[in-house]
Amino acid sequence: MIIKIHKRTLIILSVFLIVCFLVPISWNKENSESAASIPTANWGLSFQEPGKTPVIDVPESLLRKYDGYFVGNEREKVLYLTFDAGYENGNTAKILDALKKHNVPATFFLVGNYINREPELVKRMVAEGHIVGNHTATHPDMSKIQSEKEFSAELDALNEKYKALIGEDMKKFYRPPQGKFSEENLKTAKKLGYKTIFWSLAYVDWYEDDQPPVESAMKTLTSRVHPGAIILLHSTSSTNAEIMDDILTEWKNMGYTFKSLEELP
Repeated sequence: MIIKIHKRTLIILSVFLIVCFLVPISWNKENSESAASIPTANWGLSFQEPGKTPVIDVPESLLRKYDGYFVGNEREKVLYLTFDAGYENGNTAKILDALKKHNVPATFFLVGNYINREPELVKRMVAEGHIVGNHTATHPDMSKIQSEKEFSAELDALNEKYKALIGEDMKKFYRPPQGKFSEENLKTAKKLGYKTIFWSLAYVDWYEDDQPPVESAMKTLTSRVHPGAIILLHSTSSTNAEIMDDILTEWKNMGYTFKSLEELP
């Protein structure tokens, strides 16, 4: 039996088959791209207006998805003070003195070398109510680590050093060294129970031989402060040690209070 097909019907049938073939390819490509990890990233801020939260260069939805933070409650004049410490050069004790005077809680993100060499300072941090956060054991570029086993090894090794010294596990706050990360890093940190803590206020304070003048440091830290700010300072900074009493006083005079990272919304 011979079936006659009109030319118009044949054209419609051909278009239908082409569409059926191409749409799944397009859908799979789109979903594959959306599921892929973001490229490795360096944390960056753009301060566009004094007293306002800076603009970040990654989607905030990505941070929320993986328990990542760079700012707290933006409707309250509350600050979350954090310090990174890769080594000790004599400034941390003075910073701790100022924190104690003002009854301000802070988080010190430490590496393995610091815990090994400065056990008494670490004990003091804990005794005075501060959090010791996980800044990894060896301070590598974590964005280059995609293996969950390798990633967790860096955090676990630091936790073991801390536990041997203090007698308990660290509280699970993690800061990527140099602010370098990938989506896979964020995902793994969350799986391990950690909150990844970035920052919304910092300044160039880490060059030991080129410290910022006190006046410019005070100006920067008062003009850029904003409600909910997670502040990153370095405890290696002699400028920070010198201004700590004054800057805490100034922030309080501006109406700010201080909370621990455990009180993040």
